[in-house]
Amino acid sequence: MHGVLQRVNQLMSVTLTVLAVLVCLCALSSALLKFDDVPSVVKTNRLRLMNVADFTTDSRPKDLGAITFDLKVNFSQVFNWNVKQLFVYVTAEYETETNALNQVVIWDKVILNGDNPIIDMENVSSEYYFFDDGNGLVSNKNLSLYLSWNMVPNAGPLTDHSAPDRCRFKFPDKYHSSRQ
Repeated sequence: MHGVLQRVNQLMSVTLTVLAVLVCLCALSSALLKFDDVPSVVKTNRLRLMNVADFTTDSRPKDLGAITFDLKVNFSQVFNWNVKQLFVYVTAEYETETNALNQVVIWDKVILNGDNPIIDMENVSSEYYFFDDGNGLVSNKNLSLYLSWNMVPNAGPLTDHSAPDRCRFKFPDKYHSSRQ
């Protein structure tokens, strides 16, 4: 009746349809879950502020900040059947006279499903420096650190999440000398 190629075509068509429906169900099953209520503790320890020459066309010195911080968070409740990995990062946010909003990612980590979901670190040095486009960090009292993560699912859209808690801090009134 039907040839071998027609039967293989029909089998493949049914198989791909069933797989597409299962992928959609997997994505829909985790779409309504909330992941923003993960308690976290981010605390600054040491702040250093330097005034260094910029390596771009403008030769005026700019503010360069570095911090160490503590981070405690448990992502156990975030991982489920549809979470492949988390991209976790700590962001510093501040205002200056020239910019109403400055955001700098200072640390990041990838956590795969099956890895230890608990982060408990002390005196972590920032991987990336604050490099302001002027002198807006010295005596700045309006800085905050917060934890965010991007959830990479097996099926469905990538989603961004942030912990509700923020660590507020201020940079010192004078620059750190290299001899200290």
